[in-house]
Amino acid sequence: MDAQFGAPCDDFHFSARLFLKLPLSNQRESVLHFFERLQREFPRLTHMRHRDDGVLILEEDEPGSGPRRWVRLDQRALRFGHFAPGDTDDPAKLGLVVLEQAPYHLTLSPLDWDRLEVVFGFDLEYRGNHDQLVAEVLMGDSLVGTLLSSDDPTETGKFEAIDCQPYFGMALTPACDLQAYFEVKSRTSTFEVRSREFDNQIITVYLTLRKYFGYGDSRPLTDEFSHMLEIGEDLARHRVIPCMVKPLADAIAARLQ
Repeated sequence: MDAQFGAPCDDFHFSARLFLKLPLSNQRESVLHFFERLQREFPRLTHMRHRDDGVLILEEDEPGSGPRRWVRLDQRALRFGHFAPGDTDDPAKLGLVVLEQAPYHLTLSPLDWDRLEVVFGFDLEYRGNHDQLVAEVLMGDSLVGTLLSSDDPTETGKFEAIDCQPYFGMALTPACDLQAYFEVKSRTSTFEVRSREFDNQIITVYLTLRKYFGYGDSRPLTDEFSHMLEIGEDLARHRVIPCMVKPLADAIAARLQ
């Protein structure tokens, strides 16, 4: 994974999700063997939690401080991720181990796989109206930008965007079984806009790769993951960072001057 992904943003994080058609069997012995196998590869995965809703989480010690890995078993999904990976290959290593071991320990079959998602997340801190920033920077002089422009030709004064979270998707194969989605998530409330008291919150730019199974031949799960990771890195490097992340980061920096 490109070492520069964290450079234009405040935090970079990676995650993946394997959605299943049948509920996971959370048998004590199977789950513990699976988690113990992951610990052999990643010794800092020592903190296990069982939530009230039945979700099981294995995460590295000292969660919330610096780079950390995590694995989560939902009722119908296997999720894992790496926040602020220190080594460029860490997310790939984690994913390959999890997806190689999960079918064996958790009794997963290719018939059970619904879709696999690979997510790249870029966090940018900004104290101000996230939606107005996104509208101005990413929409610009386009027709949608004109629609959301703060300039009001009537006598009512200036408009201000309160919900601008672009979400675009495109098919990467003729069968549409492999897709890419580009999304901006803002976190400004209307109370903040009204009071002009803004918290320093995170704008997140997401790139999501989504693979649906059951459309012709599929690669082994680990090969599919590696293929999606490669495509995601290329899209992040040549589209998401230059077209979304960096323009937002530059605009935030300009407003702080």
